[in-house]
Amino acid sequence: MRLTVFWQRMADHFGEAYADSFARDYVMSELGGRTVHGALEAGWEAKDVWRAVCAAMDVPADKR
Repeated sequence: MRLTVFWQRMADHFGEAYADSFARDYVMSELGGRTVHGALEAGWEAKDVWRAVCAAMDVPADKR
């Protein structure tokens, strides 16, 4: 998954303004105690980060 697709999905689910705030502030156990930005900076694949977000935040199946 390209980062542009990842960020579009984040914006679609959380809203344009909140997606970045969530990605910077919300520490997720599914990402090894990292934020979304931290996981991406650590080299995680965008698709794996998106899957973790989906699992943690109960993203509906049609948006996964």
